[in-house]
Amino acid sequence: MTTPSAIERPHGVPFRHRVAARAVLLPAVLLSLLPPRRLRTVLRVLRRGAAPADEVRARQARDAMCAVSLRCAGPKGCLPRSLGAALVCRLHGSWPTWCTGVRVVAPFTAHAWIEVAGHPVDEGVPDDYFARLIVVAPVPGAGRR
Repeated sequence: MTTPSAIERPHGVPFRHRVAARAVLLPAVLLSLLPPRRLRTVLRVLRRGAAPADEVRARQARDAMCAVSLRCAGPKGCLPRSLGAALVCRLHGSWPTWCTGVRVVAPFTAHAWIEVAGHPVDEGVPDDYFARLIVVAPVPGAGRR
């Protein structure tokens, strides 16, 4: 899977965010090895009871993953990066919409990303740049009491 352009590692990520990202880095890499069907099943279980993530939390999670891992910050690290960001959000009781899909313009490439309110988080592309193939969205009404 690829991303439209290389990503620069963010600076100034708070220590507690980097600790959370390091904690989920290995699980995110291991999840990235699963076949798509099993990955979707695992993510659906993990999202249970989580409130929808807001854009600030999702951006912080994504930045933290890029700050702690060269692999996640690289142009081919979209799958572990997006999985790790979703897991960091889950540690804080929320869940972004996790997506994987393909570019709608040539050349064909696969990509994985997180979204909030239907907008990709820090991807630098328009909302309709990718066609979604697998989507694991927050459960409506979850996390509210």
